[in-house]
Amino acid sequence: MSKLVAIVGRPNVGKSTLFNRLTGTRQAIVSEHAGTTRDRQYGKCEWCGHEFSLVDTGGWVVNSDDIFEEEIRKQVKIATLEADCILFVVDNENGVTDLDEEVADILRRQSKVPVVLCANKVENSNQRFQSAEFYSLGLGDPLCTSALTGTGTGELLDVLVEKLGTETADDKEEDIPRFAVVGRPNAGKSSLINAFIGEDRHIVTDIAGTTRDSVLTRYDKFGFDFYLVDTAGIRRKNRVSEDLEFYSVMRSIRAIENSDVCILLIDATRGIEGQDLNILHVIQRNNKSLVVAVNKWDLVEDKSQKAITYFEDTIRQRTAPFTDYPIIFTSALTKQRIYRILETAKNVYLNRKSRVRTAELNAEMLPLIEAYPPPSMKGKFIKIKYCMQLPETQIPSFVFYANLPQYVKEPYKRFLENQLRERWNFHGCPINIFIRKK
Repeated sequence: MSKLVAIVGRPNVGKSTLFNRLTGTRQAIVSEHAGTTRDRQYGKCEWCGHEFSLVDTGGWVVNSDDIFEEEIRKQVKIATLEADCILFVVDNENGVTDLDEEVADILRRQSKVPVVLCANKVENSNQRFQSAEFYSLGLGDPLCTSALTGTGTGELLDVLVEKLGTETADDKEEDIPRFAVVGRPNAGKSSLINAFIGEDRHIVTDIAGTTRDSVLTRYDKFGFDFYLVDTAGIRRKNRVSEDLEFYSVMRSIRAIENSDVCILLIDATRGIEGQDLNILHVIQRNNKSLVVAVNKWDLVEDKSQKAITYFEDTIRQRTAPFTDYPIIFTSALTKQRIYRILETAKNVYLNRKSRVRTAELNAEMLPLIEAYPPPSMKGKFIKIKYCMQLPETQIPSFVFYANLPQYVKEPYKRFLENQLRERWNFHGCPINIFIRKK
């Protein structure tokens, strides 16, 4: 397991910019507004054949009554407990502040984890002389960097590698599935992931839009091994007024694009709404597998089988024609049926990799096609003589060879898809149907 470096410091000193610079990504949201980063954001950094993990944290604010700042302090403390090295970032332009001294005092009191002091926002050689005042923090030599331009980051990485004693990076790419938890704001996505992993890793408040970054968490308990991706709630475009929230929604959509299975969380107290359908369409356009989880089921008064059936039928009617996906009624608060979501998501992921032998496929489908052929067009009869599943595709894809493929319309493709689903288990997975010239 690679070593972990936690980036800490007061708000708006450039921690997220430095995180993006060192990881070579744009993974963390960067804004001039203090307090943009709220959850711990993890990323990989490779330097001179050594690899280690970086975690970006929210700005450390002491003695604040703000609900987010209180939660951010908890996140920072958890990150420092997990870390093998702490990268303390200060603002060279503003110099030493009272808050810097308080954070430095906390870091000096812990002696287990080495601390590297980074004076950020050093844009030219003249500004290097200003960094001398940071010796007063008692944390050693300040390393001058500019996260914006990359100045000094090489020397900083050299020191981090020396402090960590990291092992040589393994060139093997992890083939681990990604399950993205998506939905509208305040549907309980972060609460559900916290319930999965058994710790308060993701900030949870009653305020919609708390989560901003798409946060990756490795889950390797109870025989499972995959990544869980917590995403920001996706609102309607006309309700996204802040640039910050716009970037958060973009990160959520990218998380969907990079996932294997999407767990769509629906608020049981509100039912399925238009924005849930919009998110579902994003999932379908990206050909992702789907598990629908109806959260906050503990708040629903009528939990009879009749109510469950009505709820399921309503959801499937509104998402037609794609209705072959599992629906699970759960509660992140009481942990009711939360592990069934993971089991189902794993099964749906395995269904994506299902293969049907060509001989078996033709033996089942060709007699059916002969009994129910495509409707004739312009007095011409369409004949399908052969079919097969395409190899090495991201989702199950089938090709049917016909004499007049241009006359096979979408309704008949849906008919073929439904027949495939009846005979083989592709529950929760999209299917591609192609008609080609014989």
